[in-house]
Amino acid sequence: MQKRQRNILLLITILILTTVTCSISDDGPPRNAVVVPVTANTSLTRWLETAIEDFNAAKIETAAGNPVYIVLDPIESGQAVTDMADGGPLPALWVPDGPVWVNLLADQGMDSFQGNCISLVESPLVIAMWRPVAEALGWPGRSLGWLDVGSLAADPSAWDYYSGGQFGDTLRLGHTHPGLSATGASTLLAIVQAAEAKTEAVGVDEVQKPIVQASVSAFEAAVSWFSSATDDLGRTMSERGISYLGAAVMYESTVVNYGGGDPGLVPIYPFEGTFVATHPACLNGAADAEMQEAAAIFRDYLLGEKAQRMALANGLRPVNKSVPLGLPLDETHSVDLSQPEIVFGSPSVDTIYAVQDLWQAARKDVNLVMLLDTSGSMNDGRKIDGAREAAVQFVEQMGDDDFITIVAFSTQPDALLIHEQVGLTRGKVIGMIEGLRADGYTALYDAIGDAAAIIADTNSPQTSNVMVVLTDGLDTKSSRYHFNQALIEMAAANDTTVFTIAYGNDADEKLLAELALQAHGNFYLGDEASIAAIYEEMSAAFGGSVGVGR
Repeated sequence: MQKRQRNILLLITILILTTVTCSISDDGPPRNAVVVPVTANTSLTRWLETAIEDFNAAKIETAAGNPVYIVLDPIESGQAVTDMADGGPLPALWVPDGPVWVNLLADQGMDSFQGNCISLVESPLVIAMWRPVAEALGWPGRSLGWLDVGSLAADPSAWDYYSGGQFGDTLRLGHTHPGLSATGASTLLAIVQAAEAKTEAVGVDEVQKPIVQASVSAFEAAVSWFSSATDDLGRTMSERGISYLGAAVMYESTVVNYGGGDPGLVPIYPFEGTFVATHPACLNGAADAEMQEAAAIFRDYLLGEKAQRMALANGLRPVNKSVPLGLPLDETHSVDLSQPEIVFGSPSVDTIYAVQDLWQAARKDVNLVMLLDTSGSMNDGRKIDGAREAAVQFVEQMGDDDFITIVAFSTQPDALLIHEQVGLTRGKVIGMIEGLRADGYTALYDAIGDAAAIIADTNSPQTSNVMVVLTDGLDTKSSRYHFNQALIEMAAANDTTVFTIAYGNDADEKLLAELALQAHGNFYLGDEASIAAIYEEMSAAFGGSVGVGR
């Protein structure tokens, strides 16, 4: 699984760096260095990479005379909780979005990060919106809120009235996965706070109110994309433009980092209020004394004026009062330092759990068509085994109310199962996938055409359409369809998101990437080692049951 691969990679990196300390290297830690692993949420990556480079170059030493060397692992807070609770390596310093994530990890049996946390920087949660989209909605003269944006995204007629039809049929909205990322969980909680018109933190009882759940369901029904990380959401939105997402929830700093260009992104500060990430840096109390000392030295450096100026340069609000606010937190970037006027109270651990349960019930159900290449070339190595195992894991993470279609394709496409509700047929679907065998040629284009036709027949306003295409080779047998713009448009019809996987080196990467790009999905280059991680990332993109939860 993805988290296991990341844990193994981090552990190997630490071991390598520790081994390298026996000799001086310009590219690694100096002799006898204390190698300090630091985990931080992805919205801090730009700042921390710059700060770490400067810190490591300074060769600051512990009291014992050993240089301190920092290694960064950027992971969203929910994913970090899951990894550490599942036995992954613990960093010496953890910087989540807020203190509730430290408490949540403690609730899962690991309290070594409690009791020694200091806020490094701050950034408010905002709605990132393309400037012309915001202006069409009356910004900046008109204040916009959480419920406004959710209503516009859910109501195509209202969207058409305000946008004039110039930005597509619907307002495509995105946020991060609430089980993996704090910005995703905060998005849902902000909807609850707005629906309750409350500033102080809401509790479990309020999350469970029918009227609140209806507000969250209305908002989530309009969401087109769930990213697994805040930084990825900002970068991808910036790269793909208005047609990909018209609005997305992220931090002010993420908008500043990725909002440049023409037309550019602007941060919308919801009038009902919002959350502010305080980014506490928490020492691992279970680490040895010198490791804790080294981590504290680095934390003190981050709080110093030099590092805080670096934070400001990367769109973060410094906590060191000797650093005055200024560029790039200015009018040029549409930043309003008087905002947010209303800051919501920090949630409890139980509320985080409750909102995870609410989200799985509120998110739009998925109508998935999974295309699996079962041609003879899939017998090479463990290709077919890896594909089966990853697909099974994927199905296990789907919601009970989601729908699934399985199309195996070799010499011709074979729809093994069409539009079955997952909760009623999960065991049957898994058994069907486990029984797949590889033989024959590759009718890839015919399989895509047939899958698009199935989606057209099963399309419903109550579900999100998704197509997943895995193939290890070129089309060698299609007779009814060709790869052209007509086939791409057919696959992308009915607002279908298409994910494509080139499984090995023989697939047509350019073709698969073009299909995914035009259908608002992602293209992945995979192999037996990475296929499980790819399926897990795809699962997160449309709301699979991954990450934090009881």
